[in-house]
Amino acid sequence: MTEGRARRLSAFDVVVVASGVLLFLLAAQSAPAAVAAYRADGIPGTFTATGLECVRHPGHEQCTWLGRFVSADGRVRRTGVGFYGSDRGMFTAGESTRAYDIGRSGHVYGPGGSNEWVVVALMGLTGAALALWPVLRGRRRAPEERAPEPPAPE
Repeated sequence: MTEGRARRLSAFDVVVVASGVLLFLLAAQSAPAAVAAYRADGIPGTFTATGLECVRHPGHEQCTWLGRFVSADGRVRRTGVGFYGSDRGMFTAGESTRAYDIGRSGHVYGPGGSNEWVVVALMGLTGAALALWPVLRGRRRAPEERAPEPPAPE
């Protein structure tokens, strides 16, 4: 490689960079909701458990309590929502607890919030690293050595 000439990107580099940009954009899109979930920053109200929904995998079972959410002022009423992070032993049918609706469809959060931000942050960092792949890889490589010049004729 001669000095002053930029290294050409391979097809692999283009795919890696495009994947990184996509991953970073997905993380950026999810970041506001993940932070709101972490802080339990939403409409306060009450979640009332109505039923348990479980999915069984070989050697593993994942359960979520479904129910109703009613905001403290009674303006927001949602049915069929899951309580994020719940498991089989968390509630009994008819039991209620404080909850927050951060605007995500499908579930509400408890007062303790959630740690979804960790996954979103890792997605963002991974996406940024992949998007910068050619630059980061170029800095790691040692400069190419020049071939020795032939001796001058005498």
